[in-house]
Amino acid sequence: QVQLVESGGGLVQPGGSLRLSCAASGSIFSVKTMGWYRQAPGKQRESVALINGVGSTNYADSVKGRFTISRDNAKNTVVLQMNSLKPEDTAVYYCYAGSYSGNNWGQGTQVTVSS
Repeated sequence: QVQLVESGGGLVQPGGSLRLSCAASGSIFSVKTMGWYRQAPGKQRESVALINGVGSTNYADSVKGRFTISRDNAKNTVVLQMNSLKPEDTAVYYCYAGSYSGNNWGQGTQVTVSS
C-alpha cells in the first residue's frame, strides 16, 4: 500500500500562484506514475498533470503553460506549481500514485481561486 499526503492548498486571487506538495510513504518501490487530479463541484475528477518514473510529463490542455509538475524520487514527493491561476481552477486537488498493485489517492486539498 501507498499513503499520500497533500499540502499547500488554499485561497488565492486570480493570477496568483500556489504550490501543492504530495509526500508518499509505504510501498513506494512499486510506484510508477504520480500526478495530480482535481474535482470541481458538479464535475468528474479529471487528470491535471502526470509524471512517470523517468520524468516524462503530461498536462491537461487547460493547464498547459501555467502548471508544472515535478518529482523528487529520493524524497518520495511530487509537486505541482500552479501559476496564473483562474477561477475555473477551483477544485479539490488529489495526489495520485499508480502502483503495480493498483491506484492510490491522497485525501485531497482545496484550491480556491477567487477575488
